[in-house]
Amino acid sequence: MKHVLIITGILLLAACSAEPGSEKWCAAKQEQPKTEWSGSDMATYAKNCLIEGTEVGSEDWCEDLAGKPKGDWTATETKTYAKHCVM
Repeated sequence: MKHVLIITGILLLAACSAEPGSEKWCAAKQEQPKTEWSGSDMATYAKNCLIEGTEVGSEDWCEDLAGKPKGDWTATETKTYAKHCVM
């Protein structure tokens, strides 16, 4: 029960901002001047926004992550998978 409450709290807090690599985040980055991007922003954009279907939380992303051994998932991937692919 305690774990459910913790996960729910994390998901509620995370819902307030666009996750890096998500469709919403990619759209916001397109509107932002490239001179304001960090190196991390550039790498995340290139990885998740340039190739269709690789946005974090997309159906293809969920399928790709589901095929990856769960022991290899990062904490961020686990949270994002729960938010976009399970709920």
